[in-house]
Amino acid sequence: MRTLKVWFWGFLTVLTLLWALAETRPEVLDLISVRHATILFTGVLSTGVMSFAMVLAVRPIWLESSLKGLDKSYRLHKWLGIATLVFATAHWFAVNGVSMLVGEDALKTPGGGLHPDPSSMPPLQQWFLSQVEIAGPLGHAIYYIVVIFIALALIKRFPYRWFAKTHAILAIAYLFYVYHSVVLMDFTYWHQPVGVASAILMAAGTVAAVLVLTRRVGHGRKVEGVITDIDLFPELGVMETSILLKDGWKGHQSGQFAFVTFDRKEGAHPFTIGSAWKPEDPHINFITKGLGDYTELMAEKLRIGDKVVVEGPYGRFTFDDKKKRQIWVGAGIGVTPFIARMKQLAREPQDQVIDLFAVSPVDNEEVRHKLTADANAANVRLHIVIDGRDDRLTGQGLRAMVPDWEDASIWFCGPANFGESLRKDMVANGTSRGDFHQELFNMR
Repeated sequence: MRTLKVWFWGFLTVLTLLWALAETRPEVLDLISVRHATILFTGVLSTGVMSFAMVLAVRPIWLESSLKGLDKSYRLHKWLGIATLVFATAHWFAVNGVSMLVGEDALKTPGGGLHPDPSSMPPLQQWFLSQVEIAGPLGHAIYYIVVIFIALALIKRFPYRWFAKTHAILAIAYLFYVYHSVVLMDFTYWHQPVGVASAILMAAGTVAAVLVLTRRVGHGRKVEGVITDIDLFPELGVMETSILLKDGWKGHQSGQFAFVTFDRKEGAHPFTIGSAWKPEDPHINFITKGLGDYTELMAEKLRIGDKVVVEGPYGRFTFDDKKKRQIWVGAGIGVTPFIARMKQLAREPQDQVIDLFAVSPVDNEEVRHKLTADANAANVRLHIVIDGRDDRLTGQGLRAMVPDWEDASIWFCGPANFGESLRKDMVANGTSRGDFHQELFNMR
């Protein structure tokens, strides 16, 4: 989370400083000048954060390492979406709200606010000026579209399939927003760092928007497959699906995830991979739990022989910190990446001491048997914690059961609140922040 905060606040700080550098011209501090500066400032920030969010929407692999995984990238994407709402609203208010409060007359400049003679302007600036009457009202209309569809994206009860489809509308809105921003940005900015930065961001965002609209996101990482086996665990609401992949899958590391399209109308959903990669046997397993409108119905809809599309792999929750001691905590369906890792360790043993704490709502004999077999094969010490039967797993309890915890890295996958509570407890007692790895498996 600290990395994400550095990226988020660092990005806003850089844009702010670049804008401030361009706004060093001395002006009388009055309502008109403050409003004008606010319009430009909020315009630069709203366009910048929306551009960055658009780039992250296409799942850029080259940013995964810096952001510590695609799950973190999507969290930053969400923050940038919220920031877009904030700055776009502030921009709208500066343009429209101030005049409503004080009246148009109070905002008139001496001499009627006449523009300089257009004939004295460079040709490009003349063209921008000719577009103002179109770009201004267009930006006003696009603002409402952006607000509506970002708000819908933040409402968890809004069905995922509709979220995915309506979210793409934001790509169209973004392209119009770029037009609005290019035309109405202070022309002097284009000769300064803030203009160069804005141009780069808008160009990258435009490419990303085109990829979204042409359905090319992740195109080079998609492989077709067919379902070969389905195992159901009704007591847990869990299903394990095995898929035989066609040529093109480049392999994956345990702990990574993929976007799987079981139904083209529904679109792609992210699922953690629950198996180790075997080139000689190109099957891939996904362990899924009914947590939403579609995943609740997967057990009823999926059949052996169904064709699917798998896109990936993604993620940096890959256990590669080189520590000789690791502690794993998987809560509910969050145990999936650890299952994949145990299967990999059974094939390729490593000199590590590992404890796995598997927290489950119920004690299922078949699941217990499978986990125990995987743990034994991987030489992992297994601790099964059943909600309501055993004491709630806390940092204090974990430290009591793992005496040499100070030398370990901790890998957590499960409910965000549980992970945050455990992280704070362990860090407060000596665990380095960099040694606590948490999967933020929430794509909206």
